Amino acid sequence: MFFNLHFLVLELSKSHQSLSRTKELHALVTKASLLRDPFYATKLIRLYALNNVLPAARILFDKTPQRSVFLWNSIIRAYALAHRFNDAKSLFKNLLRTQLKPDNFTYACITRACSENSDLPGLRFVHGGAIVSGLGRDSITSSALVTAYSKLSLIDEAIKVFDGVSDLDLVLCNSMISGFAHCGFWDKSLQLFDWMLRLGKTPDGYTLVGLISGLWEPSLLSVGQGIHGFCLKSSFDSYDYVSSVLVSMYARCNCMNSAYHVFNSLFHPDLVTWSALITGYSQQGDYGKALYYFRKLNMQGEKADPVLIASVLAAAAKSANVWPGAVIHGYVIRHGFELSVLVSSALIDMYSKCGYLGLGIQVFETMSERNIITYNSVILGLGLYGFTYQAFEIFRDIIEKGLNPDESTFSALLCACCHGGLVNDGREIFRRMTEEFGIQAKTEHYIYMVKLLGLAGNLEEAYSFIWSLPKPVDPAVSGALLSCCHIYGNSELAEIVARQLFENDPRKGAYRVMLSNTYAEDGRWDDVMQLRNDIVDGGLRKEAGVSWVSGSSN
Repeated sequence: MFFNLHFLVLELSKSHQSLSRTKELHALVTKASLLRDPFYATKLIRLYALNNVLPAARILFDKTPQRSVFLWNSIIRAYALAHRFNDAKSLFKNLLRTQLKPDNFTYACITRACSENSDLPGLRFVHGGAIVSGLGRDSITSSALVTAYSKLSLIDEAIKVFDGVSDLDLVLCNSMISGFAHCGFWDKSLQLFDWMLRLGKTPDGYTLVGLISGLWEPSLLSVGQGIHGFCLKSSFDSYDYVSSVLVSMYARCNCMNSAYHVFNSLFHPDLVTWSALITGYSQQGDYGKALYYFRKLNMQGEKADPVLIASVLAAAAKSANVWPGAVIHGYVIRHGFELSVLVSSALIDMYSKCGYLGLGIQVFETMSERNIITYNSVILGLGLYGFTYQAFEIFRDIIEKGLNPDESTFSALLCACCHGGLVNDGREIFRRMTEEFGIQAKTEHYIYMVKLLGLAGNLEEAYSFIWSLPKPVDPAVSGALLSCCHIYGNSELAEIVARQLFENDPRKGAYRVMLSNTYAEDGRWDDVMQLRNDIVDGGLRKEAGVSWVSGSSN
């Protein structure tokens, strides 16, 4: 039978093949007695890895007697892509014991695996190996190292690697720009970009993506608009991946009109761009539009991914309307996303916050795989409904299963203690968080502790707790105590706390209204009038509360 070897190589070299097609190609390679050739084995391992079939990839690797460095790279990359980082690292060490020498792609692959696994000792080991092998200043290896150190927030280490390379190419410069952006040094990424232009280096779309991704604050809107102008002038806005980060940037800067304008300028926005727009509306509190564009995405035949579904479920949860969330749950089941831990955790959170804790628990009980995010969602839901004992049972289950609780776990537990009035349990949870688990307390933990103490009537202890915190203290922490003072009618302490808040945030009218209400409870009407006059004369306003009832129409 005539066998077209050229056709086989072309098929094996395609960017992706289905699993069934990969098996057919494997059979053809076997029939042609080419399986012992590492070239063909390398191609097949790559295709098996892309289809998430690691066992077949590993069997093929083990049965290939003559292994090239490219074959080793393919199997290491396969395990790294599957987040089997320890296996990838073990294979790399096995490679070092052979007569072969790792190349720059080997070091780049294992470097990325170390950073994604937050394995700093492993990263330093790999970096040392690259230097010893003479590849420490290679552009491909150095780009991976810069990215890895930046992801671990070790920007000084990334700069050392970058400065050690004499022949800087575009890929390495892009890595450094993205590294600065990731670590919050947007100004340094702009300086490097300017230096590139002055040297005559031509940026590409990924250069602009790195610049834009570092703009997180609304105060940087003008900087983002300037970069957008450069994109328009250089036609980079025609690249979907550039437009996607522009949409995200405008959303982060509270400029959804510009985000929509960029989105609407695209002929066929991809899923990433849709996600950026929908997530932007959700983060800005416009949950109606977030849900509307999710429906529009589906009507256009696009299939959402787990990250987008979780974002839309968060919007449904914040809208406190269970109907959109239930519709999305149906979408999840129809498209097989119920196996995603991220999606199921978001479903639990949505049902809990929309008043259907029982449905959330049902989702939890049907999950075959659970992570700490899942348990956190259940603890928070149980706590919000006052089922404090059950919340603590879930926490004990976490410890018994060997999972590591995170800051959100303790936030949920402290919330449960607040709703259950368990002051001593709350104190113990706060102590265990910092001392036993080594988790640094955040503002939300402080707020829950102040609420827990204050709502139990321990106002002086809550005030002392605030004074013991590292400075500066977020105004929301003192605001929680001011609210408790109003509940117990303690106008003297309320006055002390409020004056401190006025000094920190003189334009915030809500604190003055809160103190005024406390004065009124105490019959101090002159003080009430004085505060009301301050609010009017100063042009201060308290944000109006809103409420709504969702019903069904015939």
